[in-house]
Amino acid sequence: MTGIASKGQLRMSFLRIALIAVPLVLLLGTLSGRASGSGYGNPWFDALVKPDAMPPGWMFGVVWTLLYIFLGLALAMILHARGASVRGKALAAFIIQLLLNYAWSPVFFALHKVETALTLIAAMIVIAAAATVLMARVRKAAALLMLPYLAWLCFAAYLNYQIVVLNPDAETLVPGTASADISL
Repeated sequence: MTGIASKGQLRMSFLRIALIAVPLVLLLGTLSGRASGSGYGNPWFDALVKPDAMPPGWMFGVVWTLLYIFLGLALAMILHARGASVRGKALAAFIIQLLLNYAWSPVFFALHKVETALTLIAAMIVIAAAATVLMARVRKAAALLMLPYLAWLCFAAYLNYQIVVLNPDAETLVPGTASADISL
């Protein structure tokens, strides 16, 4: 047997990596969102003034599911590219931006720190863009899978910024404390 793997062996090797990476990225993203009470149905979030461009709640679930699948596939491609010269740097940038991604929901939805969340998403965009450039030097397909994510991050940053502008009291907003009762 030679030391060179067949195309079938390489495909199976990638598939094994993808079968771990994709569900893991998706699961951690879902857990981050659920644990922080993200989205509509969160009383604090529901009480905020939303920008006109705010999509319906169901769209966030669909989009993030697809994006996490793309991210998992991109990660699998980079993990599979053993021997690529910038693989380590691409992986490091990818992991850092992914950790920031997972931190955003708790910061925004649980801690109500909308300005901190905006800073996080700006850092995410910069690091994800750097990861995309590095990934392109390893696997162009992996970099292409990052492009919809980058576009959505830019849109999400716009929404986050608009929430900061429209809700200057967002961090102190306590929904449900207003009352129509008349004190005697």
